[in-house]
Amino acid sequence: MRRTALALSVIAAVVVGAAPAAQASAPAATAATSTGTSAGWVPAPSEPWDVAAGSRCDFPVHGEPIVDKVVQRVLETYPDGTAKRVVYKGDLVVRLTDTDTGAFHDADAGGTAVVDYGTDGAQTWYVLGPVLIGFAANSGNLPRGFYTIDGAYTLHFGPTGYKTLTMLHGSTDELCARIG
Repeated sequence: MRRTALALSVIAAVVVGAAPAAQASAPAATAATSTGTSAGWVPAPSEPWDVAAGSRCDFPVHGEPIVDKVVQRVLETYPDGTAKRVVYKGDLVVRLTDTDTGAFHDADAGGTAVVDYGTDGAQTWYVLGPVLIGFAANSGNLPRGFYTIDGAYTLHFGPTGYKTLTMLHGSTDELCARIG
């Protein structure tokens, strides 16, 4: 697999898991220089997560990174030191498991992204390559489900958690059918 990966340190809880994007905060700006940019790359690991039946798929789903080499670099900070713009890269493969049956699918979330964090909890991701994302019912412009989104696109998470995918070129692959 020869792709750089995207994974926010909050991807499991925010994007695929149960917490809305508005509850997520920007990563802490560590190793910031006086110009407000990061001195280097730091790990941005994804945590395992679980969602209840009916939340994204008709069955309960467990997600767990089986390859996670994602790193982040803070490019710009707010005056209070929180991250305003962060770039993410590195290999990420997440295993989605139907916990009722044990069926699973390994999803390549290998992409690269620059993420802008708003002060109101909003986020905008500028992405090249695949990411794994979950949509609850009526929470975005894709139906309920888990998706691998691949290509060149933006994802906007409004302050309420509403997700808007704007595809420049690429595809979406709904994953509940692969494991259910």
